Amino acid sequence: MSDNAIFLGLAANGERQYLELSRANRHGLIAGATGTGKTVTLQGLAESFSANGVPVFVADVKGDLSGISMPGSPTFKHADKLEGRAKELGMDDYAYSDNPAVFWDLYGEQGHPIRTTVSEMGPLLLSRLMDLNETQEGVLNIAFHYADAQGLLLLDLDDLQAMLAHTAENAKALSTTYGNVTKASVGAIQRSLLSLRSQGGDQFFGEPALEIDDFIKCDENGRGFINVLAADKLMRSPKLYATFLLWLLSELFEMLPEVGDPEKPKLVFFFDEAHLLFDDAPKALEEKIEQVVRLIRSKGVGVFFVTQNPIDIPEDVAGQLGNRVQHALRAFTPRDQKAIKAAADTFRINPELDVAEAITQLKTGEALVSTLMEDGAPSIVQRTLIKPPRSRLGPVNAKERAIIRSVSPVEGKYDTTVDRESAEEVLAQKAADAVATAAEVAEKGREEVGKRERKSTSLWGMDIGKAGKSAIKAAAGSAVSIGVAAALGKKSSADPLRTGLNAFVRNIVGGLMR
Repeated sequence: MSDNAIFLGLAANGERQYLELSRANRHGLIAGATGTGKTVTLQGLAESFSANGVPVFVADVKGDLSGISMPGSPTFKHADKLEGRAKELGMDDYAYSDNPAVFWDLYGEQGHPIRTTVSEMGPLLLSRLMDLNETQEGVLNIAFHYADAQGLLLLDLDDLQAMLAHTAENAKALSTTYGNVTKASVGAIQRSLLSLRSQGGDQFFGEPALEIDDFIKCDENGRGFINVLAADKLMRSPKLYATFLLWLLSELFEMLPEVGDPEKPKLVFFFDEAHLLFDDAPKALEEKIEQVVRLIRSKGVGVFFVTQNPIDIPEDVAGQLGNRVQHALRAFTPRDQKAIKAAADTFRINPELDVAEAITQLKTGEALVSTLMEDGAPSIVQRTLIKPPRSRLGPVNAKERAIIRSVSPVEGKYDTTVDRESAEEVLAQKAADAVATAAEVAEKGREEVGKRERKSTSLWGMDIGKAGKSAIKAAAGSAVSIGVAAALGKKSSADPLRTGLNAFVRNIVGGLMR
């Protein structure tokens, strides 16, 4: 073990278990049944990363991780157990302490709003979010390409709605250039968009968009900020939750520079309820997740998946998780037994420990631990008592949350929505201009025909009669139609007034010859 490591706990054989900071970007897994201590393990790890100057992102799915911002207390109902565990592990320096934290919330209620634009999210993740089929995803891709070609910004869901309507109106022309576009497919996407709005999508899409650098900050004492996402409400829309976190990982991958294997991570990302990321994920999306996880370590980002069952993580992803903390699993069903075997098989063998049996016997706050050593090899799995956190176990109250938010390093930066001109406004203006121009051209056509009608009620001395009036009406209609087409930008080499007059004469003569 190097001096640059995080203490995890004490093994049954008396060995202290550590996580090398230089190997933390090789990712990790925290797994175990409900109530076995996963959240406490996560909280202790997040504290330690922060203390070592590593910023952290955690999703607070149960609403109790916000307490990481406040020190623990000897009056806490389980304080005696925490202090007893610290003494048992030989933590002579154990004392309650807080951590620098920033609260975030997609809905802007319990923290600073997090937003992105529709363009930044992209059609692949949006298709996943809206549960589109392959055909509908193709049409959504066309809408994005068309918006780019027209120089239209897709910032919020109103922009996407307007762009879809514009795509449907021009479906025939777009089909020639991009491939088949049907109004039925566009309609299905619009219905899915309505469902996304009902899940709170309007709050997530817009500006100001999140700047990734705001997640990677340290306080004046060099401690990394712990970014806590309030996800208890967000979890009611599991697909939005999973897609948001995947987008965030993708943004980190795209925005951060290559750093190779640094002495410590630039950011550690805890993905709680990780199974939601892979539930019903199409193959293309699963491949994208695997690619991001595989490559993001070179950007100095460590990703720790937190889930109840280790088999929830696809093999291609699980194979990249070098640091593992396995809490107890229960063998109630065949699937549980499969999970136990799978978990046991992933550890480096300890000849003195029956891993599969131990997994079912672990107590709360106890886990099987194996981490990557300095040379990159996994350590032998050990049954370990996990260290207690120093911060509060449980949520902050509303007053405490407000105080922490008021001293946040991003206070005021994201709290007010910005609505600049984008696709919705541009398309609305174009439509208004087209209607106004069409009305103007039509009015000129009617005036010109009216002038001719008033000049003479007969042609060459003959009464125009019923045929003449019909001809006048037809001629005026021709002028109006051509004028509207011109206003909407449709190609026509004809001058509407001249064409109207020519039609007028032709119809008059034709009517008289009948």
